[in-house]
Amino acid sequence: MKKRNVAIIAHVDHGKTTLVDGILKHSGMFRENEDTSNISMDSNDLEKERGITILAKTTALDYKDTRINILDTPGHADFGGEVERIMNMVDGVLLVVDAYEGAMPQTRFVLKKAFEAGAKPIVVINKVDKPSARCSKVLDEILDLFIELGADDEQLDFKVIYASALNGTCSFNDDLSTQTEGFSEILDTILEEIPEPTGDKDKALQFQPALLDYNEFVGRIGIGRIHNGKIKTGEMVTCCRLDGTTKQFRIQKLFGFYGYKRIEIEEAEAGDIVAIAGLSDISVGETVCNPSDILPLPILHIDEPTLQMTFGANSSPFVGRDGKIVTARKIEERLNRECQKDVSLRVEQSTNESFLVSGRGELHLGILIENMRREGFELEVSKPTVIIKEIDGQKMEPYEELQIEVPEDCVGSVIEQLGLRGAKMENMINFENQVRLNYTIPSRGLIGFSTDFMTLTKGYGIMNHTFKEYASCEAIDIGERKLGVLVSVDTGTSTAYSIGNLEDRGVMFIEPGTEVYEGMVVGECNRDNDLAVNVTKGKNLTNIRAAGSDHTVVLKRPRPISLEYALDYINSDELVEVTPNFIRIRKRILNTELRKKFDSRKEK
Repeated sequence: MKKRNVAIIAHVDHGKTTLVDGILKHSGMFRENEDTSNISMDSNDLEKERGITILAKTTALDYKDTRINILDTPGHADFGGEVERIMNMVDGVLLVVDAYEGAMPQTRFVLKKAFEAGAKPIVVINKVDKPSARCSKVLDEILDLFIELGADDEQLDFKVIYASALNGTCSFNDDLSTQTEGFSEILDTILEEIPEPTGDKDKALQFQPALLDYNEFVGRIGIGRIHNGKIKTGEMVTCCRLDGTTKQFRIQKLFGFYGYKRIEIEEAEAGDIVAIAGLSDISVGETVCNPSDILPLPILHIDEPTLQMTFGANSSPFVGRDGKIVTARKIEERLNRECQKDVSLRVEQSTNESFLVSGRGELHLGILIENMRREGFELEVSKPTVIIKEIDGQKMEPYEELQIEVPEDCVGSVIEQLGLRGAKMENMINFENQVRLNYTIPSRGLIGFSTDFMTLTKGYGIMNHTFKEYASCEAIDIGERKLGVLVSVDTGTSTAYSIGNLEDRGVMFIEPGTEVYEGMVVGECNRDNDLAVNVTKGKNLTNIRAAGSDHTVVLKRPRPISLEYALDYINSDELVEVTPNFIRIRKRILNTELRKKFDSRKEK
């Protein structure tokens, strides 16, 4: 059977996964009466809730006597390292672009990686059914981007397909009336445009994992493409390690991909994308060869982490009330298990009870925290900080490309705020009462910015960023919140009476009946200093006042605290307490008197 290996790449939320799901559902692999409404490549609960792809997925379908292997890649910048490595497994890419938003920062990043790998592009302009679609202008933007990224003549001669992945239609014309059901135009174009995988099944074996998975029974699973030769279950092979050493092992399991399933197979050959199990510590970029013919492939590049935060065992007075897993040993085991399948993650012991966890961005680490929370863990995490490197004796920090779209009436305040955070404007474009701004900004300038950004733009702003480079450190103080917080001085249950009396001091994070402890942050102060408050005080009852009079207090709605908001919000002297059902912000030093002494010494 002939083969084609293709990756679907795009900016976040441009419709990659919806398109893959649509192609699979229209490829005839399901019965007509089969319910496919809940089937999706995004199988993880968090992926479904957030509508983003977190981990790259592999699938395959048969079309016109050809096995088409499709890799659905993450669109978010924090998971961009997976896109880079996947380019080693494919010969072509489907570049999906939103018919309104056009080329975005991550579009540039993923397309650049595709060109560097020499992959043949096919452009799919998606969401053409949107009333705001501007297909011809978006196509011009894509062409400009191709030229800017140095595409050769063959890459510039790309085919364009107009689609609505949600409706399951596509055509070669941007006229909506020409849209037809199914995705045969896309599949036919893949067969015509994407070359067959190179490699010779009669040569010596060369297999290189580009992705990792983890299974309790077989350990690490390496997912990659067979560049040459054949591989069989049960045979002895040699792994060329990253440090130049070799190790022999037996192939315990061999998996292929079809539809939404990973299926066990006995044999695979050059050009196939497979998963192998048998070596418990196999790593991305190593080469699996025949013991008699050791031919290592070039090592794959793995993106270095740019952000780090401390994960520790929960030390609050409420420890163990909500979660089942509270010890530092269990947290360490879970973090090490995550490192088995996420090569962009690094974990180092910080103290007996805490660990320094480094990742690719706030979302990358936030997803890990959210997964641990759902598994029953209790932990406390610190404010994220960027990783400073020393290159040629000079301190360097990570910089990002930032693209934002804001309504015209918000531009001034956004530009002012970004200026304070060390951002340099690259260009500014106006269209349809919206302004698109492109910046280069230190990564630390983005920590805590999304909260301010949503406030400044009244929720209408769109922000996207992607890692650009390491450059010299800016001598600018960025990242700390300007306003102070309201901190509880007592442990107990909050009352409507106390909260009502404190409302003129700031914005509350809690409502009446919330359990609080000393040192817990219960609101935001409207001044730049922290304020110790008592939220547990009740109204003194006399024979004149009725006990039910408390119910007449009308309170403002408290500000909801999500995990992302809390991580963005906290200062360096605060922590986020994460349990299965609660997200609390707290001070590092809980005792009010000790905290005041520490703060006064710090000011001196």
